[in-house]
Amino acid sequence: MDPARLRRSIPSALATAAVTALAIAIAAVAFEDRAAPHPSPHGHAHATPGAQSVADLTGPRDGVPDVRFELTARQSQVVLDSGFSTDGLTFNGTAPGPELRVRAGQLVEVVLRNADVAEGVTLHWHGLDVPNAEDGVAGVTQDAVPPGGEHLYRFRPEQIGSFWYHTHQDSAGTVHRGLYGALVVEPPGGAAGPDVVLLGHSWLRPGADPVVAIGTGDGPSRRDVAPGTRVRARLVNTDSRTQTWAVVGAPFTVAAIDGTDVNGPTPLHGEQLRVPAGGRIDVEFTAPGTVVLDRGPAVGFGQDPLPAPADGPVFDPLGYGAPAPVPFHAAGPFDRELTQVLDTVRTIRRGVPNVTWTINGELHPPAAPVAEGELVRVRIRNDGDDAHPMHLHGHHVLVLSRNGVPASGSPWWADTVGVEPGEEFEVAFRADNPGIWMDHCHNLAHAAAGMVMHLSYEGVSTPFTVGTGAGNTPE
Repeated sequence: MDPARLRRSIPSALATAAVTALAIAIAAVAFEDRAAPHPSPHGHAHATPGAQSVADLTGPRDGVPDVRFELTARQSQVVLDSGFSTDGLTFNGTAPGPELRVRAGQLVEVVLRNADVAEGVTLHWHGLDVPNAEDGVAGVTQDAVPPGGEHLYRFRPEQIGSFWYHTHQDSAGTVHRGLYGALVVEPPGGAAGPDVVLLGHSWLRPGADPVVAIGTGDGPSRRDVAPGTRVRARLVNTDSRTQTWAVVGAPFTVAAIDGTDVNGPTPLHGEQLRVPAGGRIDVEFTAPGTVVLDRGPAVGFGQDPLPAPADGPVFDPLGYGAPAPVPFHAAGPFDRELTQVLDTVRTIRRGVPNVTWTINGELHPPAAPVAEGELVRVRIRNDGDDAHPMHLHGHHVLVLSRNGVPASGSPWWADTVGVEPGEEFEVAFRADNPGIWMDHCHNLAHAAAGMVMHLSYEGVSTPFTVGTGAGNTPE
């Protein structure tokens, strides 16, 4: 794969880079404070006698895989089309890594190898609800793969849509350096028409603005798309900040959000698409047209890229599309109620001023217990100063309301909910995927500083531990 990447400088991202470095340093101090073995901050240090282990919650172990991939993580020089180069990390020598395109129902096998990434590496299938042992979280569902090691993942995806993969070992320090890639699950009959993945990513530079690029998957040549051709572009935010995308030169529809199709999408004209960190939006339009990221990098379909438009209205999923049946009522009854209050805390640690981000007033708060089969409602309120894209592994949640306004359009299913300062969401999900699942802010600097909790099914424990002694540092 030869990723197409275009350059853009964003001054505000300097602050993001500085905060990222500070948060990683804070996380390192926090891990130094933990002994290993230790009571994990996730509430699960060892396998509990009589409990089911996450290590047993695997995908199919037998059978010949329908699709097999091998991904090798290594230190590499990453060179963008703009000419910018940096010491990065790659899968199979590229960043983003190879596009993995499979079909629903296939048995997928992925062999992960670590050539020389000192931090270790895993593979997390962001947004794909795999069995717990295949989730790729160091210290929770597996040990990080050390240099010279390997790990096998096997799963059978049933969801159809846009996902992505990335390491979940020292993710705040290694994802932005290149350990990520696209994952698409097509219908059993395959995708229809031109279908392209666009991954927005910021490459950090010491003392300078980041270089913002669009990495493309293995789809057709953009300019060769004939006018009149229907195009699907899958927009993937691999950064730790909210990205704004736009479609220029053609009306478009939002076809899917976080891997779930929108029911009854209607044409849009110039709306800005704000995609939270880790989130995905699929758009469809008839070529010629241009997709633009944050008014800088752009990809033209059937044309040379067009400049970004002036400010337009912001797309709102809450009322977009047509209502459709959902498996539970917004009013419940619910078997369990959970609350997450997100906040920004400024403290002094060892004489150094710093900023941390908390859930319910704590760093690494206790795990939230659930029982299999329960219907769970979660209230997420942001009392802080920063946006928090909250990502629950292993499940999609249905957005019930935002700031007290009920959802009125197509059912809005999400795995990454972008909660802006002052906002409050109500979401619900069915606890139907047993395990111990991360639930964290996908601004990975925030997660590294402790904005992580877990959803823990009753009767499930983990033999893995987090900390420097165990070599597992998922954030």
